[in-house]
Amino acid sequence: MVFEPPKRLVRALGETAPDGDDWLEKLPEAAQQAVALRELTVERVQVPGGRSSLVVLVRTADGTPAVLKLAPGRARPEAERAALTHWGGRGAVQLLGPWRTEGVLLLERLHPDVSVRSLPEAKALLEAAGTLRRLWVEPPAGFPFETVAERTGRQAEAMRARARVDAVVAPLVDVALAAREELLAAPPEHRLLHGTFRQSKVLAGERMPWLAVGPDPVVGECAFDLARLVRDRVEDLIAQPSGAATTRRRVKRLAESLDVDQERLRGWTLFRAVESGVRAGRVGRPRDAELLLEFAGWL
Repeated sequence: MVFEPPKRLVRALGETAPDGDDWLEKLPEAAQQAVALRELTVERVQVPGGRSSLVVLVRTADGTPAVLKLAPGRARPEAERAALTHWGGRGAVQLLGPWRTEGVLLLERLHPDVSVRSLPEAKALLEAAGTLRRLWVEPPAGFPFETVAERTGRQAEAMRARARVDAVVAPLVDVALAAREELLAAPPEHRLLHGTFRQSKVLAGERMPWLAVGPDPVVGECAFDLARLVRDRVEDLIAQPSGAATTRRRVKRLAESLDVDQERLRGWTLFRAVESGVRAGRVGRPRDAELLLEFAGWL
C-alpha cells in the first residue's frame, strides 16, 4: 500500500515545520517498516486525519482493530507515549504491544469519526470535562514533560516578536503576557495535563464511552488544560449575538464543575486564545486569527 499523507497534514507541516518535508519524504518507507515489523494488516489511512501525524487504521496479527500513528519529532511523540503509559488507559486511549520505535505508536482502535463534537453542545462539554478530569493525575517521578511555564515561555517569545511588527495584535499580546506573568507568580500546581484538549480529541470507545487521544502532555495547573475547552466551537460563539455572554457563562460553568479557580481559568483562556490567534496570523490563516482574537477580546 502507498502511504500518502493527507493534504491536511502536508499543509500543517508546511506552515510550521522546517523539517516537515524531510519527514514527509521518509514517511512512506517508515510506515511500511512499521507495518511489516508488527505484522499489521492495513485498512486505510485516516482522512482528513490530524495536523501533526499520519494515522492508519490497521489490524494486528490476531485480527484486533488498532491504530498506527507516525509523527515527526517536533510533535513530541515520545512524550505522548510516556503520558499514555502513565495513564494506563484511564481516560485515554491505550498503547498496544511491547514494541517501541521512535515516532511510532500502536494504539487501541476507537471510533475515529465519532467525537463528543457530535453531541449537543451542553452534553459535549459535560462529557469532555468528565474525560479531562480523569487525566489530571500526579506526573511520574522525573517526568519527561515540559512544564506550563516552559511551554508558555517559548510561546511568549514568539508573541512578543509578532507584536513588534504587528501593531494590531500588540495590545492584546500585552494583556495576555501580563496575565501569564500573574498566573505564574503563584506556586505551581503539578498535574499531568493533556496539553491540547478539545472536544475533537475525545472519541467514542468500547472500553469506555469516551476516551482522550492525541495529547501533547505538559505538567502544570488544571486551569491551563481546561482553557482550550472554553473556546471550543469558537466559530459558533462568534456567530452568536450573545457570544460574549455565552463565553463568560462557559468559563463559570466549567470552573465550577471541575473545581478550578474561575479567574485563573479566564486568564489562561485569554493567553491561549491570543497565542493561537497570533500563531494563526503568522502562518497565513487570517480567518482563524480573526476569530480567536475577537474571542480573546471578550475575556
